[in-house]
This record gives sequence, C-alpha cells and structure tokens, in this order.
Amino acid sequence: MKYLLITLVLLLSACGSLPVVNKFPDAPTKFSMEKCPQLATVENGVKLSELTKTITINYNTYYECAVKTDAWIEWYQIQKKIHEDIKK
Repeated sequence: MKYLLITLVLLLSACGSLPVVNKFPDAPTKFSMEKCPQLATVENGVKLSELTKTITINYNTYYECAVKTDAWIEWYQIQKKIHEDIKK
C-alpha cells in the first residue's frame, strides 16, 4: 500500500511538469486562401446592355469575395479567442 501511494504521487507529479505547447489550428479547406479576382472593365462606347451585364458580374464577384473574407475573419477571431483562453 505504501509503495502504491508513492508510485501514484510520482506519476501525478510528473504529469504536471511536462510542457504543453498549444499550436494554433490550420485554416479549414473551405476557406480558400486565393486572392479575390479582378473586376471586369469596360471600354468607351460600349452598349448599355453590355455595361449592365459587366456591372452585374462585378457586383456578384465582389460580394462573393466579401462573404469569403468575412467568413475567414470570423473563423480566425473565434480560433484566436479559443487559443488565448487555453493559454490562461
């Protein structure tokens, strides 16, 4: 019984002395790390229908990129807070 208590105390004290290094998690693959594509340009003298089409494409491209960027920022802030709370 005496040896069992000594062994248990040694094992528990050794667990507290091991360094634990927290690694910040990698970004999930659903957040692509690609740059946003360039918006389309129009030349002078283009028809109104072509101008409207280009504006619509640019609008969609911009907001698609904005959604991805917002999702990335939200994920990063949540992970950073979790990581900092673990350190404390």
